[in-house]
Amino acid sequence: MSFSLWNDQIVKNEEVLVDKEDRGYQFGDGVYEVVKVYNGELFTATEHINRFYDSAEKIRITIPYTKDKLHQLLHQLVEANNIDTGHVYFQITRGAGPRNHIFPGDDVKPVLTGSAKENPRPLDNFEKGVKATFVEDIRWLRCDIKSLNLLGAVLAKQEAYEKGCYEAILHREETVTEGSSSNIYGIKDGVLYTHPANNLILNGITRQVILKCAAEIGLPVNEQAMKKEQLLAMDEVILSSTTSEITPIIEIDGTVISNGTPGEWTRKLQAQFETKIPKGINA
Repeated sequence: MSFSLWNDQIVKNEEVLVDKEDRGYQFGDGVYEVVKVYNGELFTATEHINRFYDSAEKIRITIPYTKDKLHQLLHQLVEANNIDTGHVYFQITRGAGPRNHIFPGDDVKPVLTGSAKENPRPLDNFEKGVKATFVEDIRWLRCDIKSLNLLGAVLAKQEAYEKGCYEAILHREETVTEGSSSNIYGIKDGVLYTHPANNLILNGITRQVILKCAAEIGLPVNEQAMKKEQLLAMDEVILSSTTSEITPIIEIDGTVISNGTPGEWTRKLQAQFETKIPKGINA
């Protein structure tokens, strides 16, 4: 039996009901987060929850629960589903009301839902690396908000999939922004390059951990946008996300990166990231 989060309750999956006029369903009017679970423990939950509240505030949704209460509910969701290694997805919408582009009145209450899923770490990708392809970034100009409006990212990811690639590397004209569901980095001559955390990318929580890891291993960071040709000329290229962690990119549209194998700095970052992972009380 599986359980879901529905507002402030943990209930059976089949008990969750979504109104056909929920604004998340009709307008994508909401925000979401994904938190990794290692050994039954939520990883960087505080950072994810803080960003969840920040995203909600940017689109003027007031979350009717404290951060501590939400943290508690997510922990209960993990326990109810007996998750060891996996992730928790949760979202909030503005609520259900007669379809109208204008925000509904105060009588419409936000709707919080969440689920937890067991899934193994993609260790083979970490070890061998993945292929990627360039795709034009057609998304809106507030990518810093973790919005439910993901159609642009979905189309890019599908194009990558149909090309036999793991990820789509998005670009606006010749400037690389991020992946369809990840942040992108290049390493050249012992310096890590990544797009600055502005409105054109999502400041990933894993991205923030990686920048800390880089400082700890003596890898300088330059938050500077790269051109496509610059990315192709990097010594090493990696992507990161909650579920992909630190994944090496070894080929982009036929151009081989790092001789087709994960590079030295990538390995060092992966090892440092590993030290951050909760080991669990029985480890």
